[in-house]
Amino acid sequence: MTCFSCLKTVMFVFNGVIFLGGLAVLGIGIWVKLDSASFVKVLDMAAPQMMQLVHVAYLCIAVGSFLLLVGFMGCWGAMKESKCLLMMFFVVILVLFIAEVVGAAVLLAFSSVADMFVTHLKEWALKTLKEDYGTEKDITAIWDATMKELQCCGFYNYTDFSGSVFYKTREKYPTFCCQAREECPESGINQSTQGCLQKFKAFLDCKGKIVGGVSLGIGILELAAMAVSLTLYCQIGTSL
Repeated sequence: MTCFSCLKTVMFVFNGVIFLGGLAVLGIGIWVKLDSASFVKVLDMAAPQMMQLVHVAYLCIAVGSFLLLVGFMGCWGAMKESKCLLMMFFVVILVLFIAEVVGAAVLLAFSSVADMFVTHLKEWALKTLKEDYGTEKDITAIWDATMKELQCCGFYNYTDFSGSVFYKTREKYPTFCCQAREECPESGINQSTQGCLQKFKAFLDCKGKIVGGVSLGIGILELAAMAVSLTLYCQIGTSL
């Protein structure tokens, strides 16, 4: 097998995977859109807290269609040795790569926005814990879900509930702060339970590394795809 044939095979396989992935995502989006009642029923039984996912049908359809288009251009361009399709594929991947680089640069440049967000989040969190937790159903549900999922207590720690409406009413701290996993006085507090801020930071640190690794991998694949498509483009008409 010549180098040119090898590059064609690599291009075909790579974009075949993209095409099949796009087909799967498109199929999911169409299913959710056309048979939303069944999807809602399944989701309600499996994970009722994720019911908002029923609204992602259009996003799945759009992403799936885009992946189908990109995969088709790459596969068909390589198979038919179409310089036009290969150049279109190269331009699309290049635009995506540039957009990702710009997005990463913007996130780094506006890191101060994250600090501002944390400041406003702190103000909201402490206010709701002091004034609304235990009395406002929606606020209580949000905090209960957060503390349950992250296994945390309060924003900083259990003292965020000291002097709160919840504590004044019951003279106890919430279940998530207690050793016995039921409302308790200060003597029953689990001192090892961290605040949700610390747990959330740890969660972001862990997931941030995964996201960074995945993004780096995607970037390398995009560069490789651009290199292969451009090489094929240049060799078409000159290969024997």
